Amino acid sequence: MTTTLAPSPAPAKASDLHSRFAALIGERYVLTNADDMAPFLKEERDLWHGKAICVLRPGSTAEVSAIMKLCYETGTSVVPQGGNTGLVGGQTPDTTGSQVVLSLGRMDKVREIDTASNTATIEAGLQLIRVQEVADGVDRLFPLSLASEGSCTLGGNLATNAGGTQVITYGNARDLVTGLEVVLADGRIMSTLSKLKKDNTGYDLKHLIMGSEGTLGIITAAVVKLFPKPRARETAIVGLQDPHKATAFLTMAQEMAGSDVKTFELMPRIGMDFVMKHVAGAREPLNDKHKWYVLIELASQLDTGLSDTMLALLERAAEGELIEDAAVAASLDQRAYFWKLREMLADVPKLEGGSIKHDICVPVSKVADFLDEAFVVCEKMVPGSRLVPFGHLGDGNIHTNLSQPVGADKQAFLDRWVEVNEAVHAIVHKYNGSISAEHGIGVLKRDLLPGVKDPVAMEVMRSIKKALDPKNILNPGKVL
Repeated sequence: MTTTLAPSPAPAKASDLHSRFAALIGERYVLTNADDMAPFLKEERDLWHGKAICVLRPGSTAEVSAIMKLCYETGTSVVPQGGNTGLVGGQTPDTTGSQVVLSLGRMDKVREIDTASNTATIEAGLQLIRVQEVADGVDRLFPLSLASEGSCTLGGNLATNAGGTQVITYGNARDLVTGLEVVLADGRIMSTLSKLKKDNTGYDLKHLIMGSEGTLGIITAAVVKLFPKPRARETAIVGLQDPHKATAFLTMAQEMAGSDVKTFELMPRIGMDFVMKHVAGAREPLNDKHKWYVLIELASQLDTGLSDTMLALLERAAEGELIEDAAVAASLDQRAYFWKLREMLADVPKLEGGSIKHDICVPVSKVADFLDEAFVVCEKMVPGSRLVPFGHLGDGNIHTNLSQPVGADKQAFLDRWVEVNEAVHAIVHKYNGSISAEHGIGVLKRDLLPGVKDPVAMEVMRSIKKALDPKNILNPGKVL
């Protein structure tokens, strides 16, 4: 049996929709002017550009529900959008001009904070950095942390099951939620805003919605988990020989520090070279240059003892010849600089020309083997190309990005995107990994999904989509 998704229906006339939407949410929140809509119709890497009937900016769950009821009635497709920071085109409308963009940016209220339950109920449009600040204001931690945290929103983070730099300890975005409020395709509101740690009353629907990229429902609010704020933190940059040594160092760190290991980020020398070349004021973090680096951070609820743990770990790793040198941040400014080195790795490759991206994940124990093969395959395919793999070694998610050869034609290099992806993904498949670790599927990887997903799983996904969105109006053409 094969499930076929319904084609997206033709919407009602734009002029009729404008007035009907305005009656629901107010004329000022229905954007129709080209200049007003422009920021919502393309994404930050400028890879996708779309058109829309209008951009809607509701201010409440009731307004989102009313919008969806009208869209369901008229067969109008809806593209939900948070902070518009996605990297796979999932938040961008298509080029037909027949869809509406539903921006949740006005829905940014903190509905409740419950420190006894260690939860906060927060609307989807609140920026991630503000969620972190809300937690900090009650002496708690919300551990989801991303490079785009100043502009991405909680709803978008949950819709894409965002990862970040502390997955090693706290898990992905979906692991940080106890309940959701979701508006379905027909406008019904499904509210499971539970604070409970235990609730075995049937299917856990929140996990179905999170990671669905707005194709099954629109997240309007969530109950997120808060954690005790660490009382001590130690951050170090470590120089070492290769990813095999880094993996062994990770194992040692977890044996010695356990769950106090909050971050374990892998960085290559070539990435550091890019940063030194292009970032004003950048300086080497260690006395000598090393082939690879690790940014490691420990955090503890205890006020004392963490410094001793970090020093003991580094001494033992050096004695075992796993690391070559290390520097522990002696101040908040130095810690911030270490983090800046890591964060800039995502930005500087574009200053070196074309970059072919991969957001992959393999078992932690296989990361080093995967990288060994990726270096060989990429050099063979594109002689002189420069592999710049970096990221979350602690959870196996390495952004294995390939920069063009020096002096090469940028477009000619980028034209090989599909070919290079296929080669890298073949290695990922060999190690039973994933072609999308934290960025999602969207448009970029939609056509790749059937080739890597179990056929029965694909059929189940289509069946769920058809059941929850029979008219195929929720973010059509994304994921499936």
